[in-house]
Amino acid sequence: MAGLVGKLVAPGETTDRAERRRLLGRLGASLAESARRARASKVGRGRWMADVFMNIAPRLPIRDLATLKEHHYGLTGEQLADDLVRTAGKATMAVGAVGGAVAAAEFVAPPLLLSAPAQIVAETLVVAAIEVKLIAELHEVYGVSVPGNGTQRATAFTLAWSRQRGVNPLAPGSATVALGTAAKTALRNRLMRTLGRNLTTLGPFLTGAVAGGALNRAATRRLAEAVRADLRRHRPLPPA
Repeated sequence: MAGLVGKLVAPGETTDRAERRRLLGRLGASLAESARRARASKVGRGRWMADVFMNIAPRLPIRDLATLKEHHYGLTGEQLADDLVRTAGKATMAVGAVGGAVAAAEFVAPPLLLSAPAQIVAETLVVAAIEVKLIAELHEVYGVSVPGNGTQRATAFTLAWSRQRGVNPLAPGSATVALGTAAKTALRNRLMRTLGRNLTTLGPFLTGAVAGGALNRAATRRLAEAVRADLRRHRPLPPA
């Protein structure tokens, strides 16, 4: 599943719409099997989703500052941050649009609606992955270092996503953050809110594709604004 998510969070230029749809379908099938094996009930689905995401997060392909500059035509500072947000917004919009198109087809064939919950969970995890990756890379742009090994950094960025904030490098234990009870609850709640937003993709006749894409992009932009405001307080960038 981590490999599939990694391909889905790659820049849009490297993954076309048909490939995204195929990968999203494969991810949905894998998640359905995982849920069956874990016996994730309706009540426990939030806990299961959080566990799945925390296994995926350390494997997300986070780029360093030099790679970001190379991939974004030499942009730096706030301009680079703007371009990262624009790209991430397009990516989450594409996930909502692809999921909505799949859902529209399923409305034509009602028996296929049985796969809809897994499809929505797949969309939710991919959108969360895109946004966690965005948060991590914004920290690179603003020069806010988050020390620790890969798992610790992934945990810090995931908690930042669940709280819709940047990582405070001055906070005690920020380098060795652990996923305690309160943090797990925050992550579950954020995932379930994102899942609820992605339920709009179940609208018939492609209305879900339009609504899901627009809501995803708007939410990604709001998240980026909040995180960038935090990062500017810790490490303001020079004017362009």
